[in-house]
Amino acid sequence: MTDALWYFGRGSGVVSLVLLSLVVALGVAARSGRTPFGLPRFAVSMLHRNVGLTAVVFLSGHVLSLLFDPYAQLRVFDLVVPFAGNYRPLWLGLGTVGLDLLAAIVVTSLLRRRIGASGWRAVHWLAYLCWPVALLHGLGTGTDRGTWWLWATAMSGAALVIAAVGWRLTPDFDRRTRRRVAARLLVSEGVR
Repeated sequence: MTDALWYFGRGSGVVSLVLLSLVVALGVAARSGRTPFGLPRFAVSMLHRNVGLTAVVFLSGHVLSLLFDPYAQLRVFDLVVPFAGNYRPLWLGLGTVGLDLLAAIVVTSLLRRRIGASGWRAVHWLAYLCWPVALLHGLGTGTDRGTWWLWATAMSGAALVIAAVGWRLTPDFDRRTRRRVAARLLVSEGVR
């Protein structure tokens, strides 16, 4: 049973990283005025949400399997307090920070109607911090950290996220915002 926990912990961590990369890219796409592949925004938003929930499920499996695995020797304390672990404290601590950030994102998403869109958005920006922290955790800890396939997987996810963020930073990323600004200008011009 111990080997199964160890393999599941490793595999679910890699799957979580791949899914988190997709979530960030889909989140950027959902915000755009021009979504990829001609999909409507609601479809991209639903895909973003569903992939995000799936990532949380795999991340939960990753954490729980390693918590109960005698080889990993994680303590509940290590899952809450960053950089306090016995095993590679920096890299494990980055995983704890990523878990804490993701927990904040999930909780505020569940409470979005109660805290308002601006409060939710402010916390949701943590995804841009959560993802590289999770990436560094995945590349710095575990028995697969030096394997070519993990680095290839991580760099593919990094390329996807960097491309999405690069697209997000282009001037014509969000046509809807430009339309809103133009509409406000027209309204203000008409009022004068």
